[in-house]
Amino acid sequence: PAHQRQIAVRHWTRRIYSPIGRPSIAPEKLLRAMLLQAFYSIRSERLLMERLEYDLLFRWFVGIGIDDPAWDHSVFSKNRDRLLEGDIAAKFLVAILSQPKVKRLLSTDHFSVDGTLIEAWASIKSFKLKDDPRGDHGEPPSNAGGRNVEADFHGERRSNETHASTTDPDAKLYRKGKCKEAKLCFMGHGLMENRHGLLVDAYLTEASGYAERVAALHMIGPFTERTRAITLGADKAYDTKDFVKDLRSMKVTPHVAQNINGRRSAIDGRTTRHSGYRVSLRIRKRIEEAFGWIKTVARQDKTKFRGRDRGGWAFTFAAAAYDLVRLPKLIAVLS
Repeated sequence: PAHQRQIAVRHWTRRIYSPIGRPSIAPEKLLRAMLLQAFYSIRSERLLMERLEYDLLFRWFVGIGIDDPAWDHSVFSKNRDRLLEGDIAAKFLVAILSQPKVKRLLSTDHFSVDGTLIEAWASIKSFKLKDDPRGDHGEPPSNAGGRNVEADFHGERRSNETHASTTDPDAKLYRKGKCKEAKLCFMGHGLMENRHGLLVDAYLTEASGYAERVAALHMIGPFTERTRAITLGADKAYDTKDFVKDLRSMKVTPHVAQNINGRRSAIDGRTTRHSGYRVSLRIRKRIEEAFGWIKTVARQDKTKFRGRDRGGWAFTFAAAAYDLVRLPKLIAVLS
């Protein structure tokens, strides 16, 4: 029931809101408004509040009366920032997946995993030498209207070991592949169940060459507690000896695409001879649909928040919104 869900949300957020002071926005209304922002690709809180002024559908969904004034955008942002300090997004995703009508849609044996780059809210000019207040060019900070100092980075070597962003120290310089430009970014990870392509876990890490495989082991771990063996589909980036060995030690069958470009694949005939392996390789590509929705519709291609924890909150919340978009049709078809 709706009132029980509201009680659950308030239970999650009871430590965030102060019992004294000016009345805040109810947390369940705040989450509903943030869902609308993801569903309709609204790029700012100011535009969201403007939409609440005249859109009756928005008011009904959030729970605002037809004569009630919309919230001020600054009040909304401050209350939203309180949610960013907790793990409300992860609990929200778990609460969605634990609903009886949703649980019967989920596969408990077959999963797919992948990662995607999320650009950080930081300029490449903020990537400067560590412990050098003047920056990597030896120039003092500019006071001309808040503009950064003009700089030419051609021919210079910069790495995450010697440099860091002064805007967002958690962001790392990373490029997706050869002949690609390096950007300050994070890496978002998603775990998808293979029956209907719903995300069952999502979170953000620092961008590195090992992040995808470490995140995959972390996300699949809770599902290995049962006695039955499960499968995990992934692309060629996960085809390494250590990763495959770790999966097998966890009783997870690695349905990983073979990377045979100039080296020996860690996936052998024990796995490839089964028809289920080919099925997993075909289904695992559906996770790209989830990432596409999160990065285009929910506007998470570039995070609006600084820091891995706050950016990860928004990424996980967008994954929950993606599941909510797909669930009505799935439930209607299978009912």
